[in-house]
Amino acid sequence: MIETHRLVKRFGAKAVLRGVDFHVQAGEFVALLGPNGAGKTTLLRILASLMRPSMGEVSIGGYRLPEQAAQVRQMVGVVSHLPLLYGELSAEENLHFFARLYGLGDASRRIAEMLELVGLAERRRDLVRTFSRGMQQRLAIGRAVLHAPQVMLFDEPHTGLDQEACAMLDTLLQDVAARGHTVVMTSHDLARAAKLATRIDVLSHGVIVASRQHKTAPPEELLAFYGAAVEG
Repeated sequence: MIETHRLVKRFGAKAVLRGVDFHVQAGEFVALLGPNGAGKTTLLRILASLMRPSMGEVSIGGYRLPEQAAQVRQMVGVVSHLPLLYGELSAEENLHFFARLYGLGDASRRIAEMLELVGLAERRRDLVRTFSRGMQQRLAIGRAVLHAPQVMLFDEPHTGLDQEACAMLDTLLQDVAARGHTVVMTSHDLARAAKLATRIDVLSHGVIVASRQHKTAPPEELLAFYGAAVEG
């Protein structure tokens, strides 16, 4: 579903991605870990067609980037630590606005389903600026899955959330994955990654340095795996 080959991204003379080979099968939930500055957000922005690579090959669902960005955007939903919503619109109005951007026709039923999924049906007519950080992040997920994308990209979605909101978001992520979406999530939280994902990849110094199908591995083993990958 996702393939990159020798992917490079430079900002001036600085190479942030230095030849990334990254492959994700349909239905996988991959947690992408790594230290600050490793290139995690840059990689997700390229996969979301929000940034062009400097070199290398990228494809999503068989469509090549950046040449077929329009087709890729129809297949991808993106959630970051910024909700990217309009505060002066209600929850329902936000989703109607994005439904038009996605070319969805009469989306009223779909919007009602998404508001129910993220637990905001009773607040559908409230302005988003009155929402808590956690509620805005819930609505952002509703926005991202509105057009039934095959691929979901989550860039540090727990940033700024309290413990209760993080638990809520974990449940939503698990639900999204259970619906068959291919998911890639960047995180600094190894424990949370182990709880949610089926595979952990470690990005360090601009390359994937380790990949592991963890499933039932004990936490201390995963911690040793991550530490060895980053230090190695």
